[in-house]
Amino acid sequence: MITQFGVMAWKQSEGGGRQILLITSRETKRWVIPRGNPIAGLSPSQAAAQEAWEEAGIRGETGAEALGVYPYEKRRFDGSSVPAEVQVFAMRVSEEADAWPEAKQRERRWFSPAEAAALVDEPDLKALLSRSDYERA
Repeated sequence: MITQFGVMAWKQSEGGGRQILLITSRETKRWVIPRGNPIAGLSPSQAAAQEAWEEAGIRGETGAEALGVYPYEKRRFDGSSVPAEVQVFAMRVSEEADAWPEAKQRERRWFSPAEAAALVDEPDLKALLSRSDYERA
C-alpha cells in the first residue's frame, strides 16, 4: 500500500456557507481532491500543500493534523492498480492562481460540501467532505 497526502481545500462563500474545491484527475477526469506522494524534506501537511499548488493552483493555511484518511485504488499508467491511503489535511484557501503547473491537465471547481461529497467515488472521502469541523486549518 502506498501513502499519499491530500488537502480538503475550503473557503467561505459570499453567502456565508462553505465551499469545497475539487479537481479532475488527469486520466479518468473523475472529481478528486488534490493529493500526491510524500516529498523529501517536507512534512505530510507541507507535501499536501505543495500538491494543492501543483494540481489546483491554490495556497492557504494547512492544518498540521490530518482530518482523516481514505483508501482508494491508484491507477497506474500501465493499467494496473495499487492500494493507496490518503491522509487528508484541511486547507483554508487564501489564494487561487490563474496559472499553475497542471492547469492544462485538470479542471478545478468549487462546490457545496454536499455536492462535493456526491461527486467523489470513495465512501470514506465522501464522509470527510461531509464533516463540518474542518475549520481547524
